[in-house]
Amino acid sequence: MYQYDEECIAVFLRDQGQLFDEPVAETPEEAETFLEDCMALIAGNIQEVREILSEEGMDVDGMTNEELEEAAEIFPLSGGRYLIVEG
Repeated sequence: MYQYDEECIAVFLRDQGQLFDEPVAETPEEAETFLEDCMALIAGNIQEVREILSEEGMDVDGMTNEELEEAAEIFPLSGGRYLIVEG
């Protein structure tokens, strides 16, 4: 089981509308459960994001780092980290 820190949960709660039409979580506990259920990943930098998405079959070869950061399933965190949530 993956441990999501407070920032991951807060960012997902705040920005979940970028990926979903309706909220999937309303409390931090619901958000953490959702992230666990969908096996959301945390990448340490944008290169890791690229590698993870590529491994999952997404064609990211022609995408710039900025385009990757703007993808609906990517949630930027502090320190250059990223939360990746599959919708």
